Amino acid sequence: MKTATKTLAVAAMALLSHLPGLAQNAPGPIEIDGRKVLTLVSNDPPGLRCNNNIQVAAELANAYKVPILVYPVSFMPPGTKAPIVWFGGENIAQSGGKLNGMISYTELADRFEVDGVARQDQTGLLLAPKVNSSFEALKQSIKGQ
Repeated sequence: MKTATKTLAVAAMALLSHLPGLAQNAPGPIEIDGRKVLTLVSNDPPGLRCNNNIQVAAELANAYKVPILVYPVSFMPPGTKAPIVWFGGENIAQSGGKLNGMISYTELADRFEVDGVARQDQTGLLLAPKVNSSFEALKQSIKGQ
């Protein structure tokens, strides 16, 4: 009985690993110059959640030294559902799964702090008060609020 259960478990894992979006590895490198990569897969063209993720990535790049890669879902295996987000190869958000594919600045900034991601020597323009208020208004208009 143990052998049958083990065989069934191995077969189920093999099947799940071939389904798009499940147990999927991050495309591209997971580290660049010793830094974990933030990888986004977005719909083509990006919708609400994908736009949010790209905007969050832009804000994070203005505060942290983190390499960011963005792939359109059309470059992924057939059946892949976007958005999907990885950090250092670990899946942190996925459409229909973790966080339903949508990340937030606060959650990732907290994670970056815990992981010791280096901060920018000087924050980027998106975080400057004059620009940030316009950027926040843009984000709200995309969300329809």
